[in-house]
Amino acid sequence: MCIAVLLSAIITSTTGMAGGLLMFAAMSIYIPLRPLVAIHGCVQVFNNGARSWYLRTFIKRRECACFSIGVIAGAAVTTLVISRYINEFWPILVLTLLIIYTLFKPKHLPQIKVSPNGFIWVGFVTGVFGILVGVVDTILGVFFMRDDMSKEEIIANKSVMQTVTHFTKFPAFTYLGFSFFDHWQLIAILSIAGVIGTKLGIWLLHKLNNACFFLLMRLALGIALIRMCMQLIQLS
Repeated sequence: MCIAVLLSAIITSTTGMAGGLLMFAAMSIYIPLRPLVAIHGCVQVFNNGARSWYLRTFIKRRECACFSIGVIAGAAVTTLVISRYINEFWPILVLTLLIIYTLFKPKHLPQIKVSPNGFIWVGFVTGVFGILVGVVDTILGVFFMRDDMSKEEIIANKSVMQTVTHFTKFPAFTYLGFSFFDHWQLIAILSIAGVIGTKLGIWLLHKLNNACFFLLMRLALGIALIRMCMQLIQLS
């Protein structure tokens, strides 16, 4: 599992996406689903937190502050209300359509570019999706596929936002009776592996040119799209 976590951290630090899915799949071989979601989220807090620290000079504070407000509201509303009435199908369908637009839109159509204040709504949507379907990096990837940010800015701000989103899972799982302390050794070992992988991934990120970075990011979104389509087929 440590090797899988290390590799996933390298991938996420280089492309901004897909690493979390690899980590989740590898951990699912050894850990039952219920504790897996909580442990995975905890490890992701440390991984994304380290990535945010390494790239802290590229963080856009206003966007991240607005996002944080939105994601807390979205997670709270979903936990208390929305999750009772909506199943996984519709959120996954919406996300699939967003990815298709991002990857295959004609050139004359605009990119999805959100203003700094608009990130409060990105946060709200991410909070909703994070609780309903566990999707964090994929939904954020849609809003960060834009040419007015450098690759370092994309990874840095996406990492901050993912850290906040995963952090909202702590009170939720604690409320549901999960004890993070009972698994602290496993969480610590996997988090250390993730932080090492993150450092290596940031080194690779600085070596990439922008064209190669966006190509890798599109590839990661494409992989996520295939996964979303498979989930829709299973749920329909």
